[in-house]
Amino acid sequence: MTVEQEPFLIVRTVATNLTSGHVIESHTHQWSQLLCAYTGAMTVFGGRSSWIIPPGKAVFIPAGGNHSIRMWGNVAARSLYFPTSLEAAALTYEECRVLSVTPLLRELILRVIELGALDRRIPGHQSLLSVLLDEMNTLPVTPLALPMPADTRAMAVVRHVLARPSCTETIDQLSHCYGASRRTLERLFRRETGLSFGLWRQKARMLDSIRILAEGKTVTEAALDTGYASVSAFIAAFRKTFGYTPGRL
Repeated sequence: MTVEQEPFLIVRTVATNLTSGHVIESHTHQWSQLLCAYTGAMTVFGGRSSWIIPPGKAVFIPAGGNHSIRMWGNVAARSLYFPTSLEAAALTYEECRVLSVTPLLRELILRVIELGALDRRIPGHQSLLSVLLDEMNTLPVTPLALPMPADTRAMAVVRHVLARPSCTETIDQLSHCYGASRRTLERLFRRETGLSFGLWRQKARMLDSIRILAEGKTVTEAALDTGYASVSAFIAAFRKTFGYTPGRL
């Protein structure tokens, strides 16, 4: 790809295979990115939220958005990049959003990756882009974001829970450890994450189970590692959150 071609490109592509634990440090792009995991899983960190990306999902990262990425399992990552000059409803979002990848979108992404890039001077490329953007615009947004509080006391509790998702300490015990009353912590979590502490911890555990499964552990291990005493309860909660059973991963 030459510099002279750049003004004519309407999509650029990157295909990479990365190992578990690999970290792409914080960075930004001048183009918007659609990032998809075909195998393994990824956690995208940006601003005061993180997003887990299991197989079958993609994250849209707007241009200029500072973010970092951590890999879980052997990750086959596929990315499409769109210039900010490209006007389309599917590209207007100012924050990251996780999308469910339909079979059609999956094949469209692979086709564009195979081509290497889309050039506005080629009619067939323009048609392919039109179908791609239409499909992206119809996709449901998946609630795979974990919001983070800004308060230092609440963040100390967040780091504690994320370091050991199966921890059984109550909010009273955690409040005692981190210098805030139960009422204060509950108020901070509701105000700064939109969730009660209990619901925030449940979501954190469920999102962490994606990482555990991507690294090759069993469903039983994922249930125990995220604090569930019953495997059936874990499977039910997983299905309710993601729309499929953990065995599918």
